[in-house]
Amino acid sequence: MLTATAPIRTCDCGGWTDTWFARHGAVFHVAVEPGVRVRVDVRPSASGEAEPVILYAENYAEQYAFVPGTRPWVRHPLLEAAIESVGVPPGLSAEIHVQSAVPPGASTGTSAAVCVALIGALHLLWDRRPGADRIAAEAHAVEVERLRQQSGLQDQLAAAHGGVNFIEITDYPSATVHPIPLSDQVRVAIDRQLILIYLGRTHSSSAIHDAVIRDMTGAGPGHPALAALREAAAQARDAVVAGDLVMLGEAMRANTEAQRRLHAALIGVDAQRVIAIARAHRALGWKVNGAGGEGGSLAVLCGPEPGDRALFETAILAASPAYRLVPVSIARKGLCVSSRGDDAIEGKA
Repeated sequence: MLTATAPIRTCDCGGWTDTWFARHGAVFHVAVEPGVRVRVDVRPSASGEAEPVILYAENYAEQYAFVPGTRPWVRHPLLEAAIESVGVPPGLSAEIHVQSAVPPGASTGTSAAVCVALIGALHLLWDRRPGADRIAAEAHAVEVERLRQQSGLQDQLAAAHGGVNFIEITDYPSATVHPIPLSDQVRVAIDRQLILIYLGRTHSSSAIHDAVIRDMTGAGPGHPALAALREAAAQARDAVVAGDLVMLGEAMRANTEAQRRLHAALIGVDAQRVIAIARAHRALGWKVNGAGGEGGSLAVLCGPEPGDRALFETAILAASPAYRLVPVSIARKGLCVSSRGDDAIEGKA
């Protein structure tokens, strides 16, 4: 039995600049746990030949068999493509269980984290231990090459590395991860004040995102909104380095307004409703997670005073029965893979 865990990410200032059409960019994000968990159970194949992989998508309460190479994809293309990308050693039969602590479609990089964890576990099955950057690159390739989907770079890197990072994209897809060291005081403050709110609906805004991509393709990497997003990422980095959470909140708000300038619909109705509540409760900042659109989630940085968080959370839960507070804390580690009886292998570069 192999087990792999990987964090998700929130508060991703600078998102949209880690894409092919932005060409260069900067992203600040906070990797948080609990994230995703993948368990791979293997046994010798009864026939000695390749057998179907049994997949358990636990968040969907689904179980099914998948034969690598099957087209069209059966039910969950990301899982199936990730399995194909690494493969199962011959002579083995595999059952794979996938579970996320965050609802699917929460705009927290969950799909990328699942892909990272699954690839890491399957590599260990082959007795290979790639570093974090390689696993992140392989997970990114699953989405953009095998599935022909749009995908930035940051989600896979957050899952593979963990921690609080500033990612510098010099020329897409080349990226460098700069971990931001945190004092114990700053770490405790971020864990106490940073809140993840799921808006009750799976993130779904493909048409909006396609429109943004078309606009950005024509405008080029110098588009003012992209420049503002890069600046927000740098400001968030500098704020955390300085231990200044007021400045971090300013960066989060600036990033959300830059998203709005890309396309007004990137800040959905529920997101705007939560932002209004956050403003009324004097929160320091708010950031629509991921690319934005309807559904998904928000990161809110509440005030530092005793009771600030509790009052805000009470107001959120009263605003809609669909809203959900997701307890998270900074992930000190990225991908961790272990086999029964072995020490954990961290996915560090």
